[in-house]
Amino acid sequence: MFFEELERLRQDNLLRQIRDRGPACASAKILINGVEHINFSSNDYLGLANHPSITEAAKKALDKYGFGSGASRLLSGGTELHRELEKNIAEFKGTETALVFNSGYTANISAIPTLAGEGDVIFSDELNHASIIDGCRLSRAKKAIYRHRDVEHLSELIKKEKGKRKIVITDTVFSMDGDVAPLKEISDICRQHNAILYIDDAHGTGVLGNGKGALAHFGVKPDSQIIQMGTFSKALGSYGAFIAADKNVTDWLTNTARGFIYSTAIPACIAAAAIEALEVLQKEQMLVKKLWQNRERLFKGIKALGFDTINSETPIIPIVVGGIEATMKFSELLINHNIYAPAIRPPTARVPRIRVTVTAAHTEDDIDKLLKVLAVA
Repeated sequence: MFFEELERLRQDNLLRQIRDRGPACASAKILINGVEHINFSSNDYLGLANHPSITEAAKKALDKYGFGSGASRLLSGGTELHRELEKNIAEFKGTETALVFNSGYTANISAIPTLAGEGDVIFSDELNHASIIDGCRLSRAKKAIYRHRDVEHLSELIKKEKGKRKIVITDTVFSMDGDVAPLKEISDICRQHNAILYIDDAHGTGVLGNGKGALAHFGVKPDSQIIQMGTFSKALGSYGAFIAADKNVTDWLTNTARGFIYSTAIPACIAAAAIEALEVLQKEQMLVKKLWQNRERLFKGIKALGFDTINSETPIIPIVVGGIEATMKFSELLINHNIYAPAIRPPTARVPRIRVTVTAAHTEDDIDKLLKVLAVA
């Protein structure tokens, strides 16, 4: 079964294989088949996944609440820790309320179809994440795709399209190109046309706006017309996701979002880890500064070597080295020098690239080693 399809993927160099890592070592290191590599493929932007106080918070909650949740939040799966996490993330994001989901993917495919229905129009950036695309497909709303970060095209479409409700959906930081949506201009367009703005701030939370996210980065004040999705699994080093918005929105999602209603709640120990991660982020602001210092050091070095980094503005730095085969060979060369940065191929990204992500946990020596290997390559 599926032999011909798999063979076609293999011949096209598109067959993916899982490389599982060994036990945790230093935050910027990864064990592959027992060999330590410098990890330039992680979304753990602040190095919090191994932070001792976060690990300790999870252990204490594990002892107190056990591991399994046993049910969905609407049954008996939630704890006071879930409620505390929602309260804290709402305060952090400047919204009235928040609602926790099991993952960013679940949040998007659950929230978007219930926020936009028949007779509504969704305006979506053409390079939005797969979870946004799938959420839009599940919706009965009409879809209007605007050119990547093109506010003029968005403005044209939003004037032309008619609908009961208009919803503009965009990633804040685009996970493959590392560029940032022009949120100030997009939010202005939404206000002019009384449209809802739904942002996926998965790669912006903990990274932009001194850690507050993309709205803070652009000086856009949250209001009842803005819905923020974000995750705990990237810069916050935990797991799960959230929708931060007006109470009417979260109440509506609680009653209609299928991925929330019909999913077992995240374990209490994971909620405890996310609560502590928020505390660490706000107390240890030097982590965000270190992240951006490392980003500038690596980005300048990569550009000096003449590589195409597309339009990267963030710690996500794509390196375009040619077609699929050349990109695969380039990734293997990096692995042979104990640097882990897998090749990204279609359909994940249209143009093959090495997707390098730098974190606050990387040392100058880590960055310089990558630059030396890139120079040789």
